[in-house]
Amino acid sequence: MADTKPKTSPKAIKFLFGGLAGMGATVFVQPLDLVKNRMQLSGQGTKAREYKTSFHALFSILRNEGVGGIYTGLSAGLLRQATYTTTRLGIYTILFEKLTSADGRPPNFLMKALIGMTAGATGAFVGTPAEVALIRMTADGRLPADQRRGYTNVFNALARITREEGLTTLWRGCVPTMARAVVVNAAQLASYSQSKQALLDSGYFGDDILCHFCASMISGLVTTAASMPVDIVKTRIQNMRMIDGKPEYKNGLDVLMRVVGREGFFSLWKGFTPYYARLGPHTVLTFIFLEQMNRLYKTYVLDR
Repeated sequence: MADTKPKTSPKAIKFLFGGLAGMGATVFVQPLDLVKNRMQLSGQGTKAREYKTSFHALFSILRNEGVGGIYTGLSAGLLRQATYTTTRLGIYTILFEKLTSADGRPPNFLMKALIGMTAGATGAFVGTPAEVALIRMTADGRLPADQRRGYTNVFNALARITREEGLTTLWRGCVPTMARAVVVNAAQLASYSQSKQALLDSGYFGDDILCHFCASMISGLVTTAASMPVDIVKTRIQNMRMIDGKPEYKNGLDVLMRVVGREGFFSLWKGFTPYYARLGPHTVLTFIFLEQMNRLYKTYVLDR
């Protein structure tokens, strides 16, 4: 009996849905992303931290910068999703389907991790310019007025960075960004697929929003624990300034050594709460939006 694989969405639709899902999630979690970045920069180079907790950071931002202040950098966050997430999820979905056997058996865990790392590294390279703009825009409010960069939106940021610091600065921190993406995607995408599969196999869950939510929360927790040290390196490098013509940090290893030496080993996980508070819901919302768009497309387009 010759079984054929069921019809699937065109590649362009996979990329589009991936980007839209990430952008939709970003609208909800941008304030948490802002707090996460501020916490990672808090106490940079010293033992004194500007913010005691993530709640202290949130209330300080609201008090000093207003309600609009917590959405600083939203345009950069949306562009990051339009580039990074579109590429990442699109490539992951395509490779996942390519490696699914004719009888519908999905790739094993190791293969899922490899697919996730490939998709993540590619997406990170494409999304690095928007990432640099996002880090700088969200960090600006913590600086004295005369030291702020004052970017008005992501396109203004990209144009000024290119004009004032050179085109290659848009890819500053590209290596730690790609390294972070490898860790995040190996953990996030593979653990999401594995968690969803395990929940379905348990017999207690159907392929519905509750299952997607639980799998996403498990995936977000795994990703947070694994990626924080790499993420703080990325944040510090992309926000650094030139001091007497020399960069603040030589490389990612220099960041790690200085953070551990001056701020303590566990500072590598500084801001665990806002990181998960941002990553958890973003993971949940991204996959829920993606699953629902795929379901609607299948119902109203593929199955007609």
